[in-house]
Amino acid sequence: MARTKSLAAVVAIGAALALPSAASAKKPPRERHDASRGLDSLNQPVVQRTDYLLDLADNGGLGDADLVRLDSWFGSLGLGYGDHVFVDNGTAAGRHDVARVAGTYGLLLSPGAPILEGDVPMGAVRVIVSRTTASVPNCPNYDRERGPSSTSSNYGCGVNSNLAAMIADPNDLVLGQHGSVVTDAHTSSKAIRFYRQSHPTGTRGLTDVSTKGN
Repeated sequence: MARTKSLAAVVAIGAALALPSAASAKKPPRERHDASRGLDSLNQPVVQRTDYLLDLADNGGLGDADLVRLDSWFGSLGLGYGDHVFVDNGTAAGRHDVARVAGTYGLLLSPGAPILEGDVPMGAVRVIVSRTTASVPNCPNYDRERGPSSTSSNYGCGVNSNLAAMIADPNDLVLGQHGSVVTDAHTSSKAIRFYRQSHPTGTRGLTDVSTKGN
């Protein structure tokens, strides 16, 4: 009899301990009162820039060995559209040689040069490749603790991740391109003029279409 009472007490204690956990499992998520209550996505593209540099001897131009070295360096970086090539210091002939090698990759030299640590050695030309990438960190992001009045924690991940992947120059996400100060009224009004001068398609009648093959 004493053993039966002990087992019953153990079962009662176990059931009492299980009740709070079951109740907490059904408890709705706690509402968060933060910026996610708006319609603006918290998952925004982050733009990062990395600068690569190479110092080459410039004695009135680059030697054959340095030209091969520069071309191999560009190739190892996978130089391509979206990258910016700068030249710091150096002679006019050295800049021309760097521009000629960069031209084989379809790039022109960008004006100016980023400010980097260290001085350019005497008698050398510094070649800088600036590469910018854009990505949306912490995506996908599924946070189950958000309440019904907040947007999903994954809201904006799909759209902004595609935008960051497709944009040609990630720098445009920080500062867009300046529009041309010269406008051509003829070009801007061409589409409107074509629309106004075109005859309605119904005035041409119906076109006979045969379903027979040749």
